[in-house]
Amino acid sequence: MTVFRYPAIRARQAPKHDVFVFAAHPKEVLQFAQIERVGRADDGKLKGFQRHQIASHIRDIRDYLQRDDALLPNAVIVAFIGGTHVKNVGDGRLEVVINDKNGPPGFVVDGQQRLTALSGLDKPSFQVFVSAVVCKDYDELRQQFVLINNTRPLPKSLIYELLPTVDGLPERYTARRFAAKVVERLNFTGGRALRGEIRQHTNPGGVISDTAMQKLVMNSTAHGALREFIQAEDRENLAVSLINEFFEAVADTFGGEWVGMTPRVSRLRHGAGIVAMGFVMDLLYSHEGARLKKDFKPALELLKPYTAWTSGHWKIEDREFHWNDIQNTPTDIDLLTRFLVTTVKRQLRKLHRVANS
Repeated sequence: MTVFRYPAIRARQAPKHDVFVFAAHPKEVLQFAQIERVGRADDGKLKGFQRHQIASHIRDIRDYLQRDDALLPNAVIVAFIGGTHVKNVGDGRLEVVINDKNGPPGFVVDGQQRLTALSGLDKPSFQVFVSAVVCKDYDELRQQFVLINNTRPLPKSLIYELLPTVDGLPERYTARRFAAKVVERLNFTGGRALRGEIRQHTNPGGVISDTAMQKLVMNSTAHGALREFIQAEDRENLAVSLINEFFEAVADTFGGEWVGMTPRVSRLRHGAGIVAMGFVMDLLYSHEGARLKKDFKPALELLKPYTAWTSGHWKIEDREFHWNDIQNTPTDIDLLTRFLVTTVKRQLRKLHRVANS
């Protein structure tokens, strides 16, 4: 066991949290604080929170820090869960005692690239500032990570993937948090049609945009099928089931335009296609009572002849567009959505007239 002692200065902030700053050698920081990379356990659950290392960024930092006149005034942020004792010395000064008896008690919340760069340098007298906060548990630590890093250029995909694991965030995150949880389950544990297909920080091999899928969920939650589920205790299960059934019907109906395709070669797997097809799902849910794959398929079969997901031309509003002219822009998404929804409505009306004649 190693015991570290540092003089520190306290900052008066939230009354239930200890927030303080001290100086330490980077190698010491890496002894009492770990860098926990984001990943997935075997059961699909999210673990960790830090993005992966960026080698070029680390090299740039290291090249600079090798200089004798190098300065690094910005602090590394570390959150502790246990393993620390804070003693008041007076006048806002503290003595901080950290022990690693049960492993590193700290987690690097911000500054991992700087620490990694410094760990490879032979500068025994070089110290960094450590800005520290003591958290009551791991959930609170993740909350701090999201709130601290959302104002910095972290990948949005990582922020969104962490949202389902974090409570106590501002209200503006509520819709995105629900959408992120549904998409996570579709990708890792609860779906069949989309399992492993969605590109996320912990699933870089996926091809379907996670933000497009989240947009589909948020649109439907705001004014579509999922809005009916939002007050239900099992709303996540209901949402995952409906979306999975719909995309199983999509895969069966469109076949080679869906299966194994990438957004570059199929607009059905493209952000514009995903978001627009979400409105088709909502339409069939509300007008046709579609809940299962077998309910969605008849209308999708009616739509199929009018689509140009991988070749040919879209004939929209007396204009023709080459199949891949559709882009992931608000204008094109709106244009494609109106076309798909209008076409489905028109074909269903024809079908119903024939059935009733």
